[in-house]
Amino acid sequence: MKGRLVAFLGPSLPAREARALGASQVLPPARAGDVWAALALRPHALALIDGVFESQPSVWHRELLDALAAGVAVFGGASMGALRAAELAPFGMVGVGEIYAAYRSRKLIDDGEVALLHADAEHGYRALTEALVNVRHNVERARAAGVVNRRQAREVMRAAEALFYQERTWPRLLASARVAPAVRERLASFPREDLKARDARACVKAAVAFVRAGAPALKVALPRPPSHARRRRIVGGARPTAAALRRALLVGFGRSVGLEAAPDAGLEAALARAGMAVDLAQRLASDLALERLLLEHARRLVNDGPSPVEAAEEERFLRRLPGRWRGRP
Repeated sequence: MKGRLVAFLGPSLPAREARALGASQVLPPARAGDVWAALALRPHALALIDGVFESQPSVWHRELLDALAAGVAVFGGASMGALRAAELAPFGMVGVGEIYAAYRSRKLIDDGEVALLHADAEHGYRALTEALVNVRHNVERARAAGVVNRRQAREVMRAAEALFYQERTWPRLLASARVAPAVRERLASFPREDLKARDARACVKAAVAFVRAGAPALKVALPRPPSHARRRRIVGGARPTAAALRRALLVGFGRSVGLEAAPDAGLEAALARAGMAVDLAQRLASDLALERLLLEHARRLVNDGPSPVEAAEEERFLRRLPGRWRGRP
């Protein structure tokens, strides 16, 4: 291998199979921030297949764009990867497989099509329920094979769509489908194909082929430049301080509720003279201005507080503590 391929996998494909196909490292289903963390491994390519949702924040579009900006090829397919690839194809993410193609063409629009319940890492992220996209694929195969007719196929799909993704299993959906018992028996014995697994294999193979070919780093145009903090993270910047993280959280909250603040032009110029790129200097100056705005109007932003008097009293006690406790968030 001329480079490293990192794959995010869970219920769509066993990790051992991905490694056998050529993946250098297999990580669990991606959460928000995991792609940024994976950039520290200096991969030549990333294959995003499985990702979490609902219980934890999903992988962000921005971190995938940042990976592309860092010259890392990003492939997606089968599940969360198919969704993100369909959304980010204009910016250079490579989609692979039938599920990706269906989302990209808008034949599929509901992200719930790929949702399923799965076991934890101890049990290899084994799928416990059936993704709607797999049900749809196999019902269509059964109709093409003459196992069911068009009306019966519609009834089975109606039953599948009515079930919550954490409860959708073949026995349960067949039991609830309004079809004759003989039809249920034929469908129960019909050999099923795992479309998500098929697309996952295709995605890993495509990424492996790219890495083995030793293709040059991709050049992509982003919709806007990443923040200074994110760019520093890509190139292995220093660990942020607690104050920097507090500022990032405050600014993120402010922007999420639609707040903006005019940056200090003098600060922008000073940052530029210190060697920061002009666009990043503008962004940091805006962040600092928004942080000041939030702190100045904190009592109006948070119900029943915070109280500056109480905060000052708490700080007075913190300053009395030994150094190892002082300043703890």
